[in-house]
Amino acid sequence: MKQLSEHPTVINYNRKSNSENGQTSMRMLQAEWLKQLCLDAGADDVGFVEIDRWELADQRDDILSHFPQTRSLISFVCRLNREPIRSSARSVANLEFHHAGDHVNEVARNVIRQLETHGVRAISPAMGFPMEMDRFPGKIWVVSHKPVAVAAGLGHMGIHRNVIHPRFGNFILLGTILVDTEVSEYSQPLDYNPCLECKLCVAACPTGAISPDGHFDFSACYTHNYREFMGGFTDWVESIADSGNAREYRRKVSDSESVSMWQSLSYGANYKAAYCMAVCPAGEDVIGPYLSDKSQHLQHIVKPFQIKDETVYVVPNSDAETHVARRFPNKETKRVGNGLRPQSIQGFLNGLALTFQRDKSKTLEATYHFAFTGKEQAKATVVIQNKTLQVRNGHVGEPDLRVVADSETWLKFLAKERSIFTALLFRKIRVKGSPRLLLAFGKCFPS
Repeated sequence: MKQLSEHPTVINYNRKSNSENGQTSMRMLQAEWLKQLCLDAGADDVGFVEIDRWELADQRDDILSHFPQTRSLISFVCRLNREPIRSSARSVANLEFHHAGDHVNEVARNVIRQLETHGVRAISPAMGFPMEMDRFPGKIWVVSHKPVAVAAGLGHMGIHRNVIHPRFGNFILLGTILVDTEVSEYSQPLDYNPCLECKLCVAACPTGAISPDGHFDFSACYTHNYREFMGGFTDWVESIADSGNAREYRRKVSDSESVSMWQSLSYGANYKAAYCMAVCPAGEDVIGPYLSDKSQHLQHIVKPFQIKDETVYVVPNSDAETHVARRFPNKETKRVGNGLRPQSIQGFLNGLALTFQRDKSKTLEATYHFAFTGKEQAKATVVIQNKTLQVRNGHVGEPDLRVVADSETWLKFLAKERSIFTALLFRKIRVKGSPRLLLAFGKCFPS
């Protein structure tokens, strides 16, 4: 058997390494060179963030678990064509989203290919999908593009929770590249927020997910806009499983809904709204027509979304259901599940803020102590008052209601696989205090 050093691949590699024209690894990437590389690859703007930046503290460990060599992050934006996004025809808007998303991923691939020729290692998590679905409904993404973009000086979050670029507005998609090399100069956040706080996103949102005071109802947005993604898809599958025959299925799901789901499966999942992006006038390249004639902007861009006859998907007894009936009587609501079933007690506690319905809590002021036993043990305090929610680890203060629950039983109760009354009867769930407070708690988190 020949020595490894005698293998042709090894010989050729050593010959190239010893050549003065051979590949050498860069010890530091020059910022201007790297920016131009990204722009030449098709990005519209670029910024750089070091892995130790404080803005990345809450996701640093997760980033390093996927790419331990990460020293820097390249954040870049690709501009969307505005008029397709502003179309009330969802097929037009979604086609733009799909093509632009593919472009973002292709830009990242081209940059990585060029970096590899210089001995620099890098990876690029997807702009959107695919993600780590084995973690669903937990954190399924490798990197959070939005806070990286903000740290890189590419914009700030508007009240609609989209990053607004100072020039392109919110008509952008974001990409991130993890790199194993330092950059000579890192970017800093903008010293102002491009958001105009005009509240047009509030006016256009069909679910009421965006409030004028800045509150965001994640559940409302997720249930409707992402109906054909993730949890909405699992809810649709369960509709099929629960149907005894085709006739019963058709009573639950219309033909148009079925073929819409087919379309998303075949051509890429489609958003039901994203109207908040469409109506936003922020950004130097975008704001001109709005400043010239605000009434025209309202008439031609905002109003078509408001008067559009459409189905809005809502969780039963949610704030979104009430909002549609009050604000958009021309739109039809359909009650659905959103598939946000926690798989762990920690997932339940983390998810409370995402599913909290503050208007359903307006008459409730109470402190809850939860103690979970069995397979997953935990203690938590939940405070609901003045239409706000606080969740803390451990038991804090004096509770109005104590809940002691076997963790597995509690999760089955949340998944509607176990009756609360049976669990109380067999003492798998125990409460100390008024049972009405437990019912009031449940109303704040409909599913």
